Amino acid sequence: MRTLWDGIRRRAEGPGEVTADVIRVIAALCIPIAAIGWGPLGGVSLAFATGGMVIPRALRLRPSVDIAFGIVTLVAVWSSVTDLYVTVRWWDLPVHFALNGFIAALGYLVLLHFRIVAPADTLPRPRLSTTVITTALGLSFGVWWEMFEWYGKNFIDSSIFVGYTDSIGDLLWGMFGSLIAGFAMPFISARPSRARRDGTEADGARADEPGPGSAPGRGVSRA
Repeated sequence: MRTLWDGIRRRAEGPGEVTADVIRVIAALCIPIAAIGWGPLGGVSLAFATGGMVIPRALRLRPSVDIAFGIVTLVAVWSSVTDLYVTVRWWDLPVHFALNGFIAALGYLVLLHFRIVAPADTLPRPRLSTTVITTALGLSFGVWWEMFEWYGKNFIDSSIFVGYTDSIGDLLWGMFGSLIAGFAMPFISARPSRARRDGTEADGARADEPGPGSAPGRGVSRA
């Protein structure tokens, strides 16, 4: 946990990391706006999304991934708050594709950080194992999300759109997004190279410290 906390509180370096932090600030400012304009549930949704947007920073992922996740998350939550999913029925499919993929990838990296799953390069088929686990995580998240939507419709807000065809379509697109994320894990998990002459990275980590996709003692995975 200390490593994650160090990743959160470290100073942003470079335009990419600054941009990612600006997106997080925008998300935080959106919390009261959503609560006032669309009710307490909108504020809670933005607060939950803002908290999740900190994960890429904690994991020290490359800025492009951090920025992309922040944008997709904001688009997804505001689409829900403003009922865009209801007025544009097809809109939730690409959102499920992108958001499920990112969440599956981050879930895999969190499990890897806590050594709940084995580093891919210690297994006989690293790319296949990463893809299978990431896809399974994304599909599991999709199931939990559809159950949450069912609960929300029946016990919180009856205007929430839930249907058999809609749920199956959401799960299918989310699974495809998670599958793509699994294939793209070498890019997603690679940390930016900011090595100094003294052998340390600018974000405070050792330049030879294992990255999210590498085994202990084998250095940062760049594959």
